[in-house]
Amino acid sequence: MTIQQLKYIITISENGSLNKAAEVLFITQPSLTSAVRELEKELGITLFNRGGKGVTLTNDGTEFLQYARQVVAQYDRLLEKYGRSGTLRKKFGISTQHYSFAVKSFVEMVKQFDTDEYEFAIRETKTSEVIEDVTTGKSEVGILYLSDFNRKAIGKFLKTNQLEFHPLIQCEPYVYLWKGHPLAKQKSIRLAELRDYPCLSFEQGPGGSFYFAEEILSTYDYIRTIKATDRATMLNLMVGLNGYTLCSGIICEELNGPDYVAIAFEAEEEEIAAGRMEIGYIVKQNMILSKLAEQYIRELERYLKV
Repeated sequence: MTIQQLKYIITISENGSLNKAAEVLFITQPSLTSAVRELEKELGITLFNRGGKGVTLTNDGTEFLQYARQVVAQYDRLLEKYGRSGTLRKKFGISTQHYSFAVKSFVEMVKQFDTDEYEFAIRETKTSEVIEDVTTGKSEVGILYLSDFNRKAIGKFLKTNQLEFHPLIQCEPYVYLWKGHPLAKQKSIRLAELRDYPCLSFEQGPGGSFYFAEEILSTYDYIRTIKATDRATMLNLMVGLNGYTLCSGIICEELNGPDYVAIAFEAEEEEIAAGRMEIGYIVKQNMILSKLAEQYIRELERYLKV
């Protein structure tokens, strides 16, 4: 088994076709097919289902791909740290819950590197996909939060997928709404005062557990709730419907604009523990971080003043 063969498998899975993968890899399709068959013979498993419309991963292939991505990522880190610079563009990606500070830190990190040399990606997405992206190597770093409510459930997923959580900051919850909201002038807001306004939350998908919610008090019986899939839509709902969301209070005005405010959430005694948030980043266990990942984490710490 060679690194080159692992890269072949990754490229085929990304393209869904041996012909397309061969074009990307600049080799002939018969040579690529032969390399895959040799690897399958060595491993004693079938990696791909072949069909008229392309190829798909088998169950064994899906599991193998996860390990292949990890090995190739580690190999690239070693080359970056100890080898000579190559001519291929290096990839770096992060996945995050919907935090504007995570985007701002990403922007500051990218400014320090040559975009001709690197291919960058940032994904604001569902909690489960943040975990999946780091697990599969699609992203090197993931950003999410833990609380007394979700720590055990999320921690189990992280342990199963050999991920580790590194805390960045602990924060009390805030109510986030637009400055024209009837409650926007208050110094603090209680949950009872929000009763007549829709609670906004990010959609976690049909199988999304309430442990994966990005907002605190996800099991509270709200009278009116509206789900959104992106920050821009949520901000529009705040203005159009006087909606609100419960968040960390760490807001990047440069990205979200000046028309929104974060007001201290006055929690009842039973709500305090569930509401306290610990935001951090996840990475694969025992991974050598790339210099881009290290710089990104420094930018997060600088923004959060850790």
